[in-house]
Amino acid sequence: MHTHLDCYPCFLRQALSAARRAGADQALQHAILVETMAELQRLPLDTTPPRMAETIHRLVRTRTGAVDPYLAAKQEATRRALDLYPRLIAAIAASADPLETAVRGAIAGNIIDFGVFEHYDLEATLDRVLRQPFAIDDLAVLRAALARVDRVLYLGDNAGETVFDRALIEQLDQPVTYVCKGGPAINDATLEDARAAGLDGCASLVDNGSDAVGTLLDRCSDEFRTRFAAAPLIIAKGQANYESLSEVEAPIVFLLQAKCGVIADDIGVPTGGLIVKAAPGLAR
Repeated sequence: MHTHLDCYPCFLRQALSAARRAGADQALQHAILVETMAELQRLPLDTTPPRMAETIHRLVRTRTGAVDPYLAAKQEATRRALDLYPRLIAAIAASADPLETAVRGAIAGNIIDFGVFEHYDLEATLDRVLRQPFAIDDLAVLRAALARVDRVLYLGDNAGETVFDRALIEQLDQPVTYVCKGGPAINDATLEDARAAGLDGCASLVDNGSDAVGTLLDRCSDEFRTRFAAAPLIIAKGQANYESLSEVEAPIVFLLQAKCGVIADDIGVPTGGLIVKAAPGLAR
């Protein structure tokens, strides 16, 4: 997915938010915004939004010296998600279709995204997503793929969302490899965040060798690219994974909420739509 002009204000908001979370004073915040605007002038419109986000957040970390500006926010998100975990597990157990309910729970967790929102209501989102119709419903394709594959590669997104991913993974019969970021990137999950969510109890944890949001394959480690190329089924969570992988030929099922108008328009759904979207590379 290419960058749209509507992404530019969002990039500036991300830069300011990250600088403030990193403890930058007003002068440094201003300098970071000016440098971000200079980077935006150099941004080719045919690039993906995660490439610009990578530049912005690396700039903030370098200029402020903060290794992980979103650390406290990630820890709080994980705590709040763990508080809701028993409720989600109970809903899955009581469901006539546990897989669908677990998928909905995983999509609900996608609301924890500081690249888009400064605030979110996790409990209300879970209530909504458990009832809301899918805007794109390729759940049958996911079921069919799960019936024929012997393993799953699961591309994680945000810390806290990881807890809801855990609930879905616990419903799968196949061994799952859960992929985290190789370093801090907004509030995306690192290995430490995944362990805090309890994912090490139901999946093998690896990182992709990159501190970029989404999955920019040319930034990832050789080891991860080998895993990606060999995976019979890839579950990719969140907007940034969609932005970075929507044009990649691979057996991917994207799970996300369309949290901004740009994503919604690109996919062809209303803002707030729930998406289970199989890539063309996944045989139906």
